[in-house]
Amino acid sequence: MTGLATGRTAAAESPFAGFGLPGGPGTDAFWAAARTPVSRPDGNGGWVTLFLWRGSPADIAFESWSQQVPLRRWDDTDCWYAEVPMPARLRVTYQIIADDGAHADPFNPSGAGGDRSIAATPDAPEQPYWPVVGADDVLPVPATRLRWASARLGGRRTVRVHPVGGGGPVVLLLDGDDWLYLHPAAAAFDAAFADGAMPPATLVFLPAKDRAGEFTCRPELWEAVRDELLPLVAQSGVPAGLDRLVVAGQSLGGLSAVYAALEFPDLVSRVACQSGSFWWTPDCASRTDLLAGPLGGAIADRLRERPDLSGLRIAFDAGEHETRMLPHCAPVEALTEQAGATVRVSRSASDHDRAGWRHALLRDVAWALA
Repeated sequence: MTGLATGRTAAAESPFAGFGLPGGPGTDAFWAAARTPVSRPDGNGGWVTLFLWRGSPADIAFESWSQQVPLRRWDDTDCWYAEVPMPARLRVTYQIIADDGAHADPFNPSGAGGDRSIAATPDAPEQPYWPVVGADDVLPVPATRLRWASARLGGRRTVRVHPVGGGGPVVLLLDGDDWLYLHPAAAAFDAAFADGAMPPATLVFLPAKDRAGEFTCRPELWEAVRDELLPLVAQSGVPAGLDRLVVAGQSLGGLSAVYAALEFPDLVSRVACQSGSFWWTPDCASRTDLLAGPLGGAIADRLRERPDLSGLRIAFDAGEHETRMLPHCAPVEALTEQAGATVRVSRSASDHDRAGWRHALLRDVAWALA
């Protein structure tokens, strides 16, 4: 009887022992040891992942992969938790949504900006060269700053320029502010170069002012890049080879990068595209479900005209969990190769999420520059 009581007490004090977290929830010792998210096998090839929050009701909001998950309170303690089923091979950005707003996970050292964290299942591939940065860390930004007042696009924006390995061909990073302030791309490219995995390059971080307006198969952006931005880069004092431009874009940015390769082949001959929004058509705004249109959208239609893409080198990547995006990506990938381009296709351990595309960005830019 004593042994049974002791066993029950131990179980009550360590409800998360299966995740390697000893002690009773809400105790000082428990919170001192708390490090989440942490996963255990679910017995079916996937994972159950534990998330913790201290003090108040909250939900977990995942980027694109799942609906919001409410946290439950453990008894009458200040411990709120969720055990979330996850598939094999997943890396995902998430936030804790409480009454006072969105927060990074205070028990997770891997952040993405001040209010986001990154979770990865134990079988998700490593992302070499990307440093772990906390939510409270302030990422250094490149010293070279260009003030671009675009006559073609209107408005002003700040464009940062960073030489990798002393500088080389220009790599234009669309949605550049995300790669500056959420994910430390400059540090990752530098580390890849130091390890011999990246040739010299000059990174140009191009922020978007109106993604839906600038990235949806319109020529104005690429005319402005050609006629306004690249001359500014040439005058910046940073070594930059303008004869070979690599464009890297994700989602709508990936759509725009492929559009540029089709319509501005003298400007863009190298592309790294992650999860391009190839569902897009000029009339897609009239659809209740944006992804319910023709597979491959406007880009597939353009590729069926069989343009000569023999001068194009392009890497396509998408998240392996993007079940509705992948059918739009596949025809674009196949038609691009049929048009004569040198094509590389891969899938990342993610859904539609920049945290999952990070390794593909480095790897595919290096391949495009080869």
